[in-house]
Amino acid sequence: MLRTFPLDRAEKSLSHCTWIDLIEPTDEERSSVEKTFGLRVPTREELGEIEATSRLQIENGALYMTAPLILASGNEPWIPAPTGFVLAKHILLTVRFTPSQFFDTVVKELTGHESFDPAFAFVRILEELVDHMADLLEGSGNDLDDASHVIFRPGKRAKLSHETALLRELMIRTGRTSERMARIHYTLVCLDRMAKFTLERGREWIAQNVSGELQSVSSDVNSLIQFAEGLVNRVQLLQDAATGIINIDQNDVMKVLTIASVVGIPPVLVVGVYGMNFKNMPELDWAWGYPYALALIVITALVPLIWFKWKDWI
Repeated sequence: MLRTFPLDRAEKSLSHCTWIDLIEPTDEERSSVEKTFGLRVPTREELGEIEATSRLQIENGALYMTAPLILASGNEPWIPAPTGFVLAKHILLTVRFTPSQFFDTVVKELTGHESFDPAFAFVRILEELVDHMADLLEGSGNDLDDASHVIFRPGKRAKLSHETALLRELMIRTGRTSERMARIHYTLVCLDRMAKFTLERGREWIAQNVSGELQSVSSDVNSLIQFAEGLVNRVQLLQDAATGIINIDQNDVMKVLTIASVVGIPPVLVVGVYGMNFKNMPELDWAWGYPYALALIVITALVPLIWFKWKDWI
């Protein structure tokens, strides 16, 4: 689909457009734009290139830029949406294969303007994308806050099976958050490179006020990158804490089992001795032989418990 801004209804007026937004362009649309403006329309394969030299290029005075945008919101699946930007002195060309409400927001803002600077439209798109990245970071930060409250909550903890299941679920959630942080971080880095690349390569024909806004975009992106790095560190802390709590709970269980097995060894030894059916066992003729054996069993069980308590192992 080909959208032109300011709105033009006739194909012959395509050359008077300031911004052309191509959404899953057909071969006919690509050919029409390339013929009219002499610009190369990036293909889907080119938008997916990850090399920095492929993402930022200059051809015939036009700036070719690509970025792996994140267009999902909330708990929606985060599907990469590579998007291309071609910025020249008199035209802005955007190429994408996924609908985006953020582009539509800029479209609504610019609709009704008889004319506007292509660089201004480009900056407005970057600003909307940066705001979107900030919202995603805030949502991820809230998720980490919830996880932190569960992991570090005071008071008595739940039963071991429930506690372990809860912490495992939290580790999965924080792991997914960490993966999203990596995607956001990479997208922010690409947006920052685009802003700086445009400032450097287009300084001769970009208006001064637009250059100032590009610098503001770069500053905002850098602050978000620092915030994202802090969230990544929090993710690692929460995962380590959850793993440590699970290990502590499991160690407590093993400690109880170890103490029970050690306490049970002396009584079993006593029972084994007095369970022998030898003919010459003087205790067999004792009147208080049975109570004596029971008392010995109890004493041999209490002695290890008292020892563990004295050592503060229980």
